[in-house]
Amino acid sequence: MHLIVCYDIVDDGRRGRLYRRMRDFLPRVQKSVFEGEISLARLTEMRSMVQAQINRNEDTVRIYHLCKACLPSIEVIGTGPLVEEELGDIIM
Repeated sequence: MHLIVCYDIVDDGRRGRLYRRMRDFLPRVQKSVFEGEISLARLTEMRSMVQAQINRNEDTVRIYHLCKACLPSIEVIGTGPLVEEELGDIIM
């Protein structure tokens, strides 16, 4: 599945820890935005990690699921990377 994850973390320490941990799950496309393909098992693991890192009374993490039909409509203006669906290994 293709996700966009963005966050607004109040505390610098928590924000840094979440940033470092999120890199294990998805590519970073902006300072507080990660986007890419992830399996259901990895998404479950990522959710648990996020819940352990944030303060639910101060911080916000949003996870947007994009359907396959929506992927072609992603538009990037400027220098940001376009994250495309991974099709797996192709052997010829």
